Amino acid sequence: MFQIRKATENDTPVIFDLIKKLAVYEKLENDVITSVEELRKNIFSNNFAKVLIAEEDGNPVGFALYFYNFSTFVGKPGIYLEDLFVEPEHRGKGYGKSLLIELAKIAKDENCGRFEWSVLDWNTPSIEFYKALGAKPMEEWTVFRLDAAGISDLAEK
Repeated sequence: MFQIRKATENDTPVIFDLIKKLAVYEKLENDVITSVEELRKNIFSNNFAKVLIAEEDGNPVGFALYFYNFSTFVGKPGIYLEDLFVEPEHRGKGYGKSLLIELAKIAKDENCGRFEWSVLDWNTPSIEFYKALGAKPMEEWTVFRLDAAGISDLAEK
């Protein structure tokens, strides 16, 4: 039996575990510097993000972590999907698609103007999957990022 539910604070260790598994899949395991407590604080106390948990027979098999952004051109909030992950042994069952559908329902119910996410350019299976769902790559846009050191350096100028 498969279900999607909103994560609760008690799910924080599960979320952390799934984040670490995602990092291994993306070959970014050294980039995970957070902790269970930091996630608990920032997701459930500070409400900086929301999480959906995908479960099969009551066992977590995937998650979607998202937050709200705002489009000045559209004049509405949007949903930004930070991470979507389904454990490899549970792929091909429609669970990733179900998580995206659930997020699209949330975006529709909340009158969001956009639902966006990023994907690593080498991740061809995911890119093809997203295109098959009707998502369009934003090829004329480039993502820029400042890490913690970059933020600190810029703030000091």
